Amino acid sequence: MPIRITGMNSGLDTESIITALTSSKKTKLDTANGDQKKLTWRQEKWKDLNKKVVSFYNGMLSSMRFSTAYSKKTTSVSNSNAATVITGDNAMDSTQNLNIKSLAKSGYLTGQEVKVGDEKAGNSTKMEQLGLSSGGTLAFKIGKAPENGAEDNRETLSVDVTAGDSIESVLNKLRAATTESGASLNFNYDEKNGRFFVSSKETGAEASFDLVESDAMTALGLTKKADGSNYIAGEDAVIELNGEKFTSKSNTFEINGLTITANEVADNITLTTKQDTSGIYDNIKKMLKEYNDLMKEFATLYNADPAKKYKMLTDDEKDAMSDSEVEDWEKKIKDGLLAKDDTVGNVRTALRDLMSSSFEITLKDGSTQSLSLASFGIATGSYFSTEENERDMLHIDGDPDDSAVSGNTDLLKAAISTDPDKVMNFFTELSKGLYSKLSDLMKGTEYSSSFTIYEDKLMASQYSAYNTKISDAQKALEAAQDKYYKQFSKMETALAKVNSSSGSLSSFFGGGGG
Repeated sequence: MPIRITGMNSGLDTESIITALTSSKKTKLDTANGDQKKLTWRQEKWKDLNKKVVSFYNGMLSSMRFSTAYSKKTTSVSNSNAATVITGDNAMDSTQNLNIKSLAKSGYLTGQEVKVGDEKAGNSTKMEQLGLSSGGTLAFKIGKAPENGAEDNRETLSVDVTAGDSIESVLNKLRAATTESGASLNFNYDEKNGRFFVSSKETGAEASFDLVESDAMTALGLTKKADGSNYIAGEDAVIELNGEKFTSKSNTFEINGLTITANEVADNITLTTKQDTSGIYDNIKKMLKEYNDLMKEFATLYNADPAKKYKMLTDDEKDAMSDSEVEDWEKKIKDGLLAKDDTVGNVRTALRDLMSSSFEITLKDGSTQSLSLASFGIATGSYFSTEENERDMLHIDGDPDDSAVSGNTDLLKAAISTDPDKVMNFFTELSKGLYSKLSDLMKGTEYSSSFTIYEDKLMASQYSAYNTKISDAQKALEAAQDKYYKQFSKMETALAKVNSSSGSLSSFFGGGGG
């Protein structure tokens, strides 16, 4: 924009005059900018709300459509020190007898002392100092030892050592060594105690190891004592469940839906598997809490003070206010952007109506019964005694965490205890209905994307339209300003000429008088 110098001859504040003359066009520009900003805030509000709806839809609500969300089992263990159990969904109700005969072990060798004379060998001790002037071979068999004279098909892990190798370099060789299949062992040398230590990588007989005798093994203390007390062979864990034997390389067994971990040897342990009624209750309660949170959010947005009561601030108005005043003002607008919004109201009503519906449920005896949430003591609170934004929220009679109804009889727990299938069937149908309703509400249309409850596409096009509107308003303002500046410039030029002519006449008459 060119530099404009005005009012020099007329003495007028042409800047203020032109600002006043173009104020209507400036107002149109400010309004367009403000409306676009408000639309941006509205989009952000919707995105946040839509994210919560989709999270509920894809999460808890989706899982509650299937019986697996209700078929929770638990297993009690009569000797919890000896065993722990994780119960899978497909575990059978049962009472079983468990005997833990042995725990899984890893192979382990505490080497005998390695000495040079009377001194314990250090990391820098050479093999020749240990009598291996020609070096030698260290070798271990890895795998389960053969039984009853069977052929030994175990793999061999071996390293060659030279007279000049130190204990440290031998240790590094052992740590890097593997069999043809890639099996290896753990090795360490404790310099303070002058001993090698060897262990299997894993527990179980198949990961165990044995020693291959040689001069080199003897020199490095890699031998068993006569009584074998410094060596532990790797073993599998063994249990008996209902008289049947099971083995595992670890202490964990997966049997018919149960994951049993053996912790100590013990007999006559009773495992009791049954339906976990508290788990069913907790899942229903969790789903209703998420529903309640969502409905409170809808109500809070819908019942808010309408944003249209507060005009958007112009830059000049913001400059005249403190930062906190601006923030408070804009918060009032943001909080009320979805007040009395038709879409919010429609979604809220649709969900509320679905949750008050009844469903035909087949009972154990084959008969059917029409049930609703009220059948299980679940309902909204009293209209007049409940806060406005919480009137759609559901309460479970007898819920100890809900002071409004904690003193009522807990019909839900009673139903779960007496007929868990009836409860499961009802809430499965309810969840399916609610899931289907949300699916319909989030279908993609000409104005909205899939999995979206609001018209995001329409809002995006409206935002683009504002760009054009703002550009046009900016051009109109600048054109009007240029027009008036040119007019005032012509006036100033004319006045300059008049002033110049007046000066000349004054000079002429002044000179004649002298």
